Amino acid sequence: MTTEAVHGGQHNKLRNFHITFFAIVLGMAGFTLAIQKAQGLFSPFKATSDILLYVTLGMFVLVSLVYLTKAVTHPDTISHEWNHPIKINFFPLVAKIFLVLSVVYLERNMQISYYMWVTGVVLQLLASIFIISSWITQTHFRIEHMTPGWFIPIVGAIIVPIAGVKHGFVEISWFFFSVGLIFWMALFTIVMYRMVFHASIPERLLPTLFILFAPPAIGFIAYNKLAGGELDSFGRILYYFSLFMFILVLFRLPMLAKIKYYLSWWAYSFPVAAKALATLLMFSLTKDPFFKNLAIFEVGFLVLIIAILLVRTTMAMAKGEICIED
Repeated sequence: MTTEAVHGGQHNKLRNFHITFFAIVLGMAGFTLAIQKAQGLFSPFKATSDILLYVTLGMFVLVSLVYLTKAVTHPDTISHEWNHPIKINFFPLVAKIFLVLSVVYLERNMQISYYMWVTGVVLQLLASIFIISSWITQTHFRIEHMTPGWFIPIVGAIIVPIAGVKHGFVEISWFFFSVGLIFWMALFTIVMYRMVFHASIPERLLPTLFILFAPPAIGFIAYNKLAGGELDSFGRILYYFSLFMFILVLFRLPMLAKIKYYLSWWAYSFPVAAKALATLLMFSLTKDPFFKNLAIFEVGFLVLIIAILLVRTTMAMAKGEICIED
């Protein structure tokens, strides 16, 4: 193989380093937080959560540097992704990563948590304004473009109160929670309409079905913080709806297990982490053994998913199946 061919291949790989790579980092951040919160059930998870945090931070820096390099050398590809009806919704992943890491650091370093939270909030606000404005003013989006992935820009808003209340920003937390909750309900209605009355979701996007139970699961955690740690009726509605959607999606696992590997497989990770975190919180509030057993199942399921994703992603990289033209 000539030097020109090698450089040409690297050139194309960089051009095709899509914004969706941040889903890997978000999945690992959610996994880190879930393992940290599960320490009460599994004591060895203390050291594991420390290691996972550093691995996640390393991956965040690496993916960010590569994507920034792409932005400098191939700015046209960034514009293409921004105008893409599906990829545009992945830009707020960066804000979500900062917000999740701010929760991870609540029990480690409040100052770092604060700076990460502020960064995440600013990025989330900007992303929400620009992306929702794009939804309203665009002329090329179609109902077939709608998938659960469209929840991504607004789920970040629901995450804000989890660390925000702890840092004393109660009203700001209510602001973001309100925006995220109302937009989630509106988008959920559209997604259900699209899935029931229109063509099936393309195979490469089927893993986004897992995102269906992420907003109510995160909403339950955030609302509990806003409600002062009390378990009330609305909190139960959010949790049990996420539980139903989780069970519903699990029934689709035989179908999902047959699809070819895509980077979109990482859509499995963060929603399951969110669901496990919601159940861990439910157990701490109720002390009901049912929720303890469910939390053990969900955390175990999450560990299995992350292991499979890491192995399959590594295999895909080795075979050159990553960073290819869509």
